[in-house]
Amino acid sequence: MKTIQSNLNNLKVGIIGCGWLGIRIAEKWQKKNHIYTSTTSKEKVDLLRLQGLNPILVDFNSDNPTVDISLWEAVSSLDVLIITAPISSRKDHDIDHIKNRIRNLSSFIGNYDGQLFFMNSTSIYPHLQKEFTEEDVPVDKVLAEQLLRAAYPQVNILRLGGLMGDDRQLSKYPVSNLQAPVNHIHFYDIATIIERMIENRSYAKVYNVVAPKHPTKQEVIAMQKNQPPTEGRSAIGRVISSNKLMEELNYQFIYPDPRYFHLQ
Repeated sequence: MKTIQSNLNNLKVGIIGCGWLGIRIAEKWQKKNHIYTSTTSKEKVDLLRLQGLNPILVDFNSDNPTVDISLWEAVSSLDVLIITAPISSRKDHDIDHIKNRIRNLSSFIGNYDGQLFFMNSTSIYPHLQKEFTEEDVPVDKVLAEQLLRAAYPQVNILRLGGLMGDDRQLSKYPVSNLQAPVNHIHFYDIATIIERMIENRSYAKVYNVVAPKHPTKQEVIAMQKNQPPTEGRSAIGRVISSNKLMEELNYQFIYPDPRYFHLQ
């Protein structure tokens, strides 16, 4: 992996849902900043504490009405707050369930008015053979985004492609439709894009965060398995555009081509 230093310095950053992505963001930033985290796992609290990431155990995704979600003590001192925990999923069809998660989250972070980021997914876009931009599915058509924006108008919404990098490689998973294009993103680009937005004091933005190149699944798997380049058909399927992000942030992806994520 390329060694790229963080530009952030002496900030207090909260990461809600410190899972696969959250821990990688935390590790990139913690040398020069103060990181506070949350997790739903009792076992993970001890691991995060050993890493100096100031964890708290909380599950605001619980639908149990007797669960009391207290205000996070650290939240009033945070400069930046990042929500990586899911509020909805492609399997969610229960509106009340999503609303309950938003209520629990609001109990946890109160009236936080600092810079706020919500990590959503490009799974909100329908599986159609076309290129999608942010305007194709506006915030008011995505319930979790709509409710979060209503409660926290400043929230920046990042719609992430398939999370890749480190131990995550497409060749390790069951794959169908090998000629479909991939919409992947390396976690290092996610962290760096958030840094750029922090520096720019970005407010209420919505961006697709997807590597700009979209090879086929077959091409990505062949590279990861060190096989000869495939000469299959051109990629056919859904493509998620990150042009808006690149233009508005003047951003060049560190890892633009998913075929080479595993080499970096």
